[in-house]
Amino acid sequence: MTMSINGGMEVKKVFIGAGCNRVVNNVSWGACDLVAFGAQNAVAIFSPKTAQILTTLPGHKASVNCTQWLPSNKFAFKAKELEKHYLLSGDADGAIILWEFSLLERKWRYVLQAPQSHKKGVTCITGIMVTETEAIVASTSSDGKVHVWEVLFPSTTGGDCKLQCLETLFVGSKPMVALSLAELPGNTGHVVLAMGGLDNKIHLYCGERTGKFLHACELKGHTDWIRSLDFSLPICTNGEPTNSILLVSSSQDKGIRIWKMALRSSPCSTQGAYRKEEMSLASYIEGPVLVGGSSSYQISLESLLIGHEDWVYSVEWQPPSTESVEGIGYYQPQSILSASMDKTMMIWQPEKNSGIWMNVVTVGELSHCALGFYGGHWSPSGDSILAHGYGGSFHLWKNVGVDLDNWKPQKVPSGHFAGVTDIVWARSGEYILSVSQDQTTRIYASWQNEASLRDGDSWHEIARPQVHGHDINCVTIVQGKGNHHFVSGADEKVARVFEATLSFLKTLNRATSQNISLPEDLQADVQVLGANMSALGLSQKPIYVQATHDIPNRNGNDGLDTLETIPDAVPAVLTEPPIEDQLAWHTLWPESHKLYGHGNELFSLCCDHEGKLVASSCKAQSATAAEIWLWQVGSWKAVGQLQSHSLTVTQMEFSHDDCMLLAVSRDRQFSVFTIKRTGTDEISYQLLARQEAHKRIIWSCSWNPYGHEFATGSRDKTVKIWAVNKGSSVKLLLTLPQFNSSVTALSWVGLGHQKNDGFLAVGMESGLIELWSLSVNRADDGSGSAAGVAAAVAVKLDPFMCHVSAVNRLAWKGPKKSENCKNKQLASCGADNCVRVFEVNVDYAEN
Repeated sequence: MTMSINGGMEVKKVFIGAGCNRVVNNVSWGACDLVAFGAQNAVAIFSPKTAQILTTLPGHKASVNCTQWLPSNKFAFKAKELEKHYLLSGDADGAIILWEFSLLERKWRYVLQAPQSHKKGVTCITGIMVTETEAIVASTSSDGKVHVWEVLFPSTTGGDCKLQCLETLFVGSKPMVALSLAELPGNTGHVVLAMGGLDNKIHLYCGERTGKFLHACELKGHTDWIRSLDFSLPICTNGEPTNSILLVSSSQDKGIRIWKMALRSSPCSTQGAYRKEEMSLASYIEGPVLVGGSSSYQISLESLLIGHEDWVYSVEWQPPSTESVEGIGYYQPQSILSASMDKTMMIWQPEKNSGIWMNVVTVGELSHCALGFYGGHWSPSGDSILAHGYGGSFHLWKNVGVDLDNWKPQKVPSGHFAGVTDIVWARSGEYILSVSQDQTTRIYASWQNEASLRDGDSWHEIARPQVHGHDINCVTIVQGKGNHHFVSGADEKVARVFEATLSFLKTLNRATSQNISLPEDLQADVQVLGANMSALGLSQKPIYVQATHDIPNRNGNDGLDTLETIPDAVPAVLTEPPIEDQLAWHTLWPESHKLYGHGNELFSLCCDHEGKLVASSCKAQSATAAEIWLWQVGSWKAVGQLQSHSLTVTQMEFSHDDCMLLAVSRDRQFSVFTIKRTGTDEISYQLLARQEAHKRIIWSCSWNPYGHEFATGSRDKTVKIWAVNKGSSVKLLLTLPQFNSSVTALSWVGLGHQKNDGFLAVGMESGLIELWSLSVNRADDGSGSAAGVAAAVAVKLDPFMCHVSAVNRLAWKGPKKSENCKNKQLASCGADNCVRVFEVNVDYAEN
């Protein structure tokens, strides 16, 4: 996605990283071969072919619980001619939104919000295409209601979609959590709706396309909550279409049941039908009869599938293939995919001779970090299966076998599954590092030597250096020479220092396709190959290059704590972007130091440009707790405690020449400290200025890369530009026009060709991002101090490119002062679980 701006500037989306909300029914794989999922309040869309998130759709004001494509993968055989596909998404506030996707233009459009919303969170949406321009949809919620909708799509381009509620069914105090719809076989024009939930029964309702759904019967058998239901299309036997459909159900009782609904010859000849039938097993277990209009259907339990060891969260029929069967134009495979909290997905098929349903494929069981699957989905072609897990992660397997099944893991997008609190570029910009309330630190980089790429690089998560026991609030990368270090601060009083491993350095080398061998001195210096997780998820212990491979018997009676029975990591150099199992276990970095000193949870961190000092602050409600601590890189000794504020210091930044440290705080003030290095290990510091700058909390600040001017952004929706005059006082140069939302993130970058010009990126609580072009006017008295600043909006980013919740941090790649570069990269992170990278192209000719 790109957007062009008059004035010679273009902003292009480079990368989006996001994890999946941890709810059942959150993921849907459409007939257009795109996957939709909820990432906090956004609906994210990814392409399984490229393993890249294409876009996020803004519109929901609460966490997205469920998505449903129209047509879904089940109707892919009908969707070949369609130019537009539609998507429904439901959120935790009860709102349902309809989106339109144009296949030709690859563009999204917000169509409408359902007029009658649920009172509580939507838990499931299901839908079937009745004709090319009509769909019947059902939605359920924890408010105890099930709505049945009719969706009419425009038959001509430019027409309007219509969504109307046909029926509202009240299900009582035990809400339904699973739904499935089907047209009854036999061309009756009737629709059957199956629903299951907290009362352990499957309720079948029958109605016409125009509404009037009546309770038809109940299916009993499951002994715990029903979590998933799915109707097949009319099945074929011996190439002949029959008048029966199958319903598969799964439950927290760990079992899966297949029910058969067969059209009976006529409603009145029930007795005769039984007498003529041979005494087969089926005649003993026949269930209730469902009446739909003038037809009736005998329901029987076809099979009970036992194999999972934990709750079975989803079951789904393999989508029909487009192999033509006379009269119906498709073939419904007898194949079911199930996903369970026991960390496995299984494919079930009836055995050819006996007809007994067997588990023919099991994937995922080797994963010791997946923590169970919330749902599994077929690709429209049936050759791939996708699971989403407890850790917000995706897992994709593709059948690469020719004659025999051979399911191999594939690349998928990944990202945080909670708000991303901080982001920082590596020293020379090879990767970005992000930290999150999901208690992980992740590294994303552009993997440049992928053969499958057509349009440039694709970004992937290449390492997860820290997996922690606390929410992580802030991070900084240590600048300067030497190995890659970062310092992270979490909801604990200690900051932790991590050092890159040899396996990571070699992987990074390969990813950025430098194909140069690592410097000998660095290889010699880095003796740590990887790191192992600790039992409680706090300190990560190094694995040394020279270590012997004899793994001690941790389960023995040798006095070791049994908590330590965690499998050892096996760090390796990655030759292609890693999948979830490798990331979560084998890409950790060892912790080299702990920095003790703060009295509360860490809140912000920054490092100077030389890589000699790190500043840290913590949550504070008193002047003593609000001290800024300075740490010397290398020895990691505390070399200063800067006192100025009375509440939490929210962000800090060193000036471009490292002579000053700027801090902003919840107490609405900013402080500027001078920093002088007096000796080899000693520094002196002094408060130069402190000023109440805004009417509300100051969330963010950023220095001009070329001068002693800085910007502050506040909850009062304003951004102010200040200048430090001759090293003695601070004066206000300019207040930008008021924004529509609180300003939560700022980042100032210079334009290499002209030292007085730059861009200020402004991120807001609404998730929107604006770029402002700034030009500093210097005084003519030779002092070089700023006399004023001119500002203008350069670009307001399209909401479809932006975050859908608060922007927590913005960071420009660089800045390299000598760089006369037309392309600048901007990274952002937000409360919507997303990490984003944009490329800003500046055409100097028009500036």
